[in-house]
Amino acid sequence: MAAVALSALLAVLTAAANATATVLQRVAALTVPPGQTFSLRGVRRLLRSPAWSASIAVIVLAAGGQATALALGSLTLVQPILVAELPLTLIIARVFIGTPMPRGGWRACALTAVGLALALTAAAPAEGDRPVTAATWTITLIGTGAAIALCTAGALRRRHGPTRAALFATASAISYALTAALMKESTHRFGEAGAPGLLTAWQTYGCVLAGAAALFLLANAMGSGPLIAAQPALTLGEAGFSLLLGAVLFGDRVRTGWWILPEAAGTALTAVGVLFLARLSDEHP
Repeated sequence: MAAVALSALLAVLTAAANATATVLQRVAALTVPPGQTFSLRGVRRLLRSPAWSASIAVIVLAAGGQATALALGSLTLVQPILVAELPLTLIIARVFIGTPMPRGGWRACALTAVGLALALTAAAPAEGDRPVTAATWTITLIGTGAAIALCTAGALRRRHGPTRAALFATASAISYALTAALMKESTHRFGEAGAPGLLTAWQTYGCVLAGAAALFLLANAMGSGPLIAAQPALTLGEAGFSLLLGAVLFGDRVRTGWWILPEAAGTALTAVGVLFLARLSDEHP
């Protein structure tokens, strides 16, 4: 029980770190002209941005917190908590800019927090202990890779705007969910065999590649359209795909039966809060 509580706390701290990185990435992405998104020239602009460099440093710290949280708790517990990143992003952005919270901001933050708490309390995620076979990993990688490729291809067929941003964000969300699944397996190998187990596991390197892809896709999502289109797809998509991967790969479980009703209510409240928060972030950049 103590391990689960610590895992949840670390997930909240990870969400705060990710929120800080998101604010920094948003600042950096605004320096890239729309016509240079998804290009090497756009990447070079980002790499020269101090805000982008700072965001990478924060992300590295967040990754350490997330890895520890995943080592102590289930994928279905840790990843949904990261939805708190969005209200924290708005709050941190307000602090950086030095202006008051926009009207409705605190209510939207409270709605998201209450919805998330209700959904997680009702679901009571339990970590599975099913070993992941090579066949399961192969199917998962093919499926997620195809989904990412389809979303990316769809985004590239559209010009700058909400649809392009949402598709890039969805591709990034899938990549982040896969990164978390690979990270959990890597921390498991580390717990079993220490550093040699970590360094010899292909999941460790797969985690790095998937995380890099997620960052690249996120940068393009932020630079392709309004936050109201990108952030909900990213935030809710990552939580949803993580729940799916947790069940498929590790056998994670949530309560069913009548518990589905408060779970659905909490999910709906969270989704509404996320949409409001994203809209507020766009109206008050």
